[in-house]
Amino acid sequence: MQFTYKATTKEGKTISGTAEAVNKQALLALLHKQQVHPILIEASKGKRKFSAFGPPKKVKLVDLVIFTRQLSTMISAGVPLARSLAALQDDSENPYMREVLGGVTKDIESGTQLGDAFAKYPNVFSEVYVNMVRAGEEGGILDEILKRLATQVEQDSSIRKKIKSAMMYPIVILIVTIVSFFGIMLFIVPKLAVLLTSLDGPNAKLPIYTQILLDFSNFCSKPTLLKHIPIPVIDKLPNLILLLLLFGIIGIYLLRYIRTPAGKYKFHDLLLRIPIVKTIILKVAVARFSRTFASLMTAGVSVLEALDVTGAALGNKVIEAELHAAAQEVKNGKQLSEPLSRSKHFPPIVAQMLMVGEETGQIDTVLVKIADFYEEEVSVLIDGLAAVIEPVMIIFLGAGVGLIAASVMGPIANLSKNIGNSG
Repeated sequence: MQFTYKATTKEGKTISGTAEAVNKQALLALLHKQQVHPILIEASKGKRKFSAFGPPKKVKLVDLVIFTRQLSTMISAGVPLARSLAALQDDSENPYMREVLGGVTKDIESGTQLGDAFAKYPNVFSEVYVNMVRAGEEGGILDEILKRLATQVEQDSSIRKKIKSAMMYPIVILIVTIVSFFGIMLFIVPKLAVLLTSLDGPNAKLPIYTQILLDFSNFCSKPTLLKHIPIPVIDKLPNLILLLLLFGIIGIYLLRYIRTPAGKYKFHDLLLRIPIVKTIILKVAVARFSRTFASLMTAGVSVLEALDVTGAALGNKVIEAELHAAAQEVKNGKQLSEPLSRSKHFPPIVAQMLMVGEETGQIDTVLVKIADFYEEEVSVLIDGLAAVIEPVMIIFLGAGVGLIAASVMGPIANLSKNIGNSG
């Protein structure tokens, strides 16, 4: 969110400005790092800006990867930071990225640290990204940290693309199936019901599956749910439309609830109870934990701070809470491998490998190997699912079409046979 503030510098000069931060405490930490003493901090009353046709502007992961690698190369070559950012701003093809880099460049020229400048744009630079940049600045290894960040963002992007690619086909097939089914129920089955009635009379004995199909079609097409409510147009709407509106309203409220801390935790807990989904989520979480934690440890970040930042990057609040509980035990003097060995979600091999890393002093190396292993596991699992989902969806769609065809054509064939025999 955005804040306005007034503060005094160490020279005694009063300054004011606006800044984006997760909360007031984060802004206070940012100002203290800039050696500025805040006098007044208020949440901005301005509304969050939205683009004309959708949600707030964002930067694609591929653009972030390119920017990160280029900035790392320029810093390694000894190009001043402000000049590097200005050059990358001019070269960027993404208009919003140019806007962001323009703001970051101004902050750098005014003496702001790079990590603090990035923190003002949380929709572009994640908390993990910002903290790793800060650690790189403090350790004097910013170019190396940026290389690691580029690799990490590329890995995350690759996993997301594979998951989206695997889910796209079944989602499209499912939508087409549902739309086709209700289209048949509303427009085709009622006409077939008239045909069947005209051939064998209103008291015709039909197969049970045909009768269920006709009853469901009749329910969907008739305005019976609100027929007693004297509201023009509304009382004439088919039941199907009303049910779709009801499900839409319920869906909106569920989405709003899921965005709350309690709702998000329960939703993530539910995902961890679904067999195949649970496997994918856990493997992705372990890979993210291993790579992010290893990068932070290499940058010289303390274990507790690294655990706090890494937890926020896992993408699952249940696993994040478990990692925070492990951090408390580490704070009390235990090795990280000990609480992870009792974890409900982290595989035993993670704790075992981590124990080896702790004993040999090579935690970062061990964790990178774990990340590589689980990223490969995710890739293989998603490729396997994509290969299985396609035939399963085709069978599902074929079974639905076959059931509808049997429900309709069976009685017609029987009536035709009876008419032929009686003739």
